[in-house]
Amino acid sequence: MRLTVTAVVLVFAVAAAGLTVARRGSHDGPVARTAAAAAVERVGSVPPNATTAQRLTALRAVVRAAPDRADGWTLLAAAELQRVRETGDASSYVRAQGDVDRALSLRPGDQAALTQRAALELSRHDFRAGLRDAQAAHAVDPTVVLPYGPLVDAAVELGRYGDADRYAQQMVDRKPDLSALARVSYLRELRGDRVGALDLLRAAQSAGGEVPENTAYVTTLAAGLELQAGALADARRDAREALHRFPRYAAAEAALAKVQAAGGDLGGAIARLRGVVARLPLPEHVTLLAETELVAGDRAAAAQDLDVVRAERALQRSAGVITDTESAIFEADHGDPAQAVTLARRAWAAAPSVRSADALGWALARAGRAREGLVWARRALARGWRDPLATSHAGLAALAAGDDAAAHVWLRDAARGGAFLGPWQAARVRAGLRTLTERSA
Repeated sequence: MRLTVTAVVLVFAVAAAGLTVARRGSHDGPVARTAAAAAVERVGSVPPNATTAQRLTALRAVVRAAPDRADGWTLLAAAELQRVRETGDASSYVRAQGDVDRALSLRPGDQAALTQRAALELSRHDFRAGLRDAQAAHAVDPTVVLPYGPLVDAAVELGRYGDADRYAQQMVDRKPDLSALARVSYLRELRGDRVGALDLLRAAQSAGGEVPENTAYVTTLAAGLELQAGALADARRDAREALHRFPRYAAAEAALAKVQAAGGDLGGAIARLRGVVARLPLPEHVTLLAETELVAGDRAAAAQDLDVVRAERALQRSAGVITDTESAIFEADHGDPAQAVTLARRAWAAAPSVRSADALGWALARAGRAREGLVWARRALARGWRDPLATSHAGLAALAAGDDAAAHVWLRDAARGGAFLGPWQAARVRAGLRTLTERSA
């Protein structure tokens, strides 16, 4: 399941906008060429392949030298948000919040700062706040492309798909770069057009990103789509390409682990995933590790890792991240289904998207209310979305509700993407298909 595409290149696209303002000085009145102003300009000389750590060092020097320049604080917030993407360190959210708040206190209504705050809010899954700030940024100057990214992302996550399509078309018309093409790809994926989505990710790869992680990100997304189609060799190639562009990239390592597990090398997959979570214990990676350990029969290790997932979710919440959709699915699978229903209902109320509909349907099914769950599963898939996890949820809900015809269609579809699901989820799908075969015998 692809989470919001927020900040694929947005964080450093905003940085570029901040530098443009710094060079013009257009919002500060006449600006003498002081050492502080020169310090801001020197950030522009950082090469595109500079690491995020290098950018952070330069930007921290900028705000020390010129603490009254809003653009420096906006750039620093962008770099902090990029650091979250690369390291998973939720404390960077807090620093980014402080930086962008400082920027807006210095220059209220600044377009770049509003756009950056929208990116931060979307990364924390506060989609309504992100939409408000993106709309405010767009209203400052509708000809500027930067606010379109968070406009698309917020609309997608709030289930406003017509708006998302319109914003994405306007974005790609203005600047068909990696950021725009990746978002259009996701909209294709949400309609069930995996081929079209993959083609657009290839175009995004060719366009390249502002930092190496950006291109590695879309290359890993391509590997995910290939896993959904069962194309293991292609997925392995793309995951390795992502690692070439951005060594030790956790998402690409996780994709390779899925390839290994699908090929029967559970030990190799577990070893790789343990290396990933030692560096970046994001809940999705730790959950995959625990589920792979369950299939390998190491229930003690799996139990420990499932506890790590709970601890990581708590850390995310303490940093202001809203995790209701993801936590609902986790609780439905590995915890308390009743709590999952509560979380999923709250997720739907806050952001009525296909993702929250899927979570609510699965939570209800796991809580013993399969017929209600099936209604929500159909709602999640009504636009054509065929993420293997969502179709597995729908198929298993239909199986429990006694709708064998629907269960067969959805479980077969999910089984084709078994490698994408990981071995534990894929085994559950296969068990569902065996149950259907036994019923029809």
